[in-house]
Amino acid sequence: MLAPLALAQFICSFAGSNMNVMINDISRDLDTTVQGVQVAITLFLLVMAALMIPGGKATDRFGRKRCFLTGLAVYGVGALLSAAAPGLGVLILGNSILEGVGTALLIPPVYILTTLLFTDLTSRARAFGVIMAAGGVGAAAGPLIGGLITSAISWRAAFVFQALIIVLIIALSRSIADPLPPDPDRHFDVRGAVLSAAGLVLIVMGILAADNNLWLMLGLLAAGILFLAWFVHWIRREERAGTEPLLSTSLFRNRTSNLGLVTQNAQWLLLMGTSFTVATYLQVVRGYDAIQTGIIFTAATLGLLVSSLAAERLARRLPQRTLIIAGFALAVVGIAALISLVAGAPSAWAFAPGLLLIGLGLGVMLTPSVNVVQSAFPEDRQGEISGLSRSISNLGSSFGTAIAGTILVADLTENAYAAAMASLALAALIGLATATRLPRTTPPANTAQPGA
Repeated sequence: MLAPLALAQFICSFAGSNMNVMINDISRDLDTTVQGVQVAITLFLLVMAALMIPGGKATDRFGRKRCFLTGLAVYGVGALLSAAAPGLGVLILGNSILEGVGTALLIPPVYILTTLLFTDLTSRARAFGVIMAAGGVGAAAGPLIGGLITSAISWRAAFVFQALIIVLIIALSRSIADPLPPDPDRHFDVRGAVLSAAGLVLIVMGILAADNNLWLMLGLLAAGILFLAWFVHWIRREERAGTEPLLSTSLFRNRTSNLGLVTQNAQWLLLMGTSFTVATYLQVVRGYDAIQTGIIFTAATLGLLVSSLAAERLARRLPQRTLIIAGFALAVVGIAALISLVAGAPSAWAFAPGLLLIGLGLGVMLTPSVNVVQSAFPEDRQGEISGLSRSISNLGSSFGTAIAGTILVADLTENAYAAAMASLALAALIGLATATRLPRTTPPANTAQPGA
């Protein structure tokens, strides 16, 4: 029952990072630029973030398993279209749009089903440990697997690989039973979905425009903020009218959950930002090929896998707050190593200590952050909080690729690499400061009230 859920998280995380080692191959084959590939990667992450909240709400109306299978089908079509893409536009349609929409439909059910099927804190930590390990390894091993496939066959074969995994997940999903019946009469807030998506898209596009046009960047950011303010006004109006909005404002009255969401955003910003920055620097500045770049990332993969699989034992012995703090501390030290060691040594092995530490830190804290947020709400709020949680995490991934990537792509030198990594270190420090404010004890699973 857990295997298809973990595999689904694996392939979606893999899709977010495997293209990082294909930048040179894709740009040559499709006659585009490094910035063009960066836009495709960031848009994939952004579409996920923008649609994850509507995707979470859709599970209540249409059922968790039905949304899961529909998302898998849409994702599979997008992967095959990407494999056959004749140009950047079709690649964006297949990878960024269809795979992004499919992910937004299938990921919320993964977390809702896990929360509903594993009811005590320890068993849920074990289940989330497996799922987050799969997701973390997918993101960290994406460059290695993508590099192997690209070097042995073609970058297009990496998308065929994704489609084959999707077929396997669909076959394994027959064992999944939806614990709650769908509610076809459940209200779905279409205007709220459009407003929230528009706001997030405009903000990330504004960040991407920073290296080309400062005024365009400011205009897009301002428009994004206005749309999000309109969204907040709309959902408050819906609540006052007694209509169910896309996102209940009561979700933000839980201090523990709010802090946990900030740590989730920072964690995925670090993971995807580091992956894009290091992979691009290795290929474009140092001239490494896809397989060489992927091999260097094995250090991060190993660290993340080891610490993620230890999540259950760690959850029994240490408070979740302690684990999150320790994870961010390791990540900060890892980024410092990536900056200092790489500047002082031309060898590729100079990247290994920093990537290992970042992998260990992320693996330690990914599961506790998810568990803190999901366990803060009862069963009837899992659709909402799962969508919000995944949206915040994927928004962090978008920010990581957009912010650090834009700093790097604007110059593509060793100094730009150091500046991009410094921006990630700042995000890690913000995450660390946030984690210190988490309560020392967390309530048992599914006992906290929404307004607690």
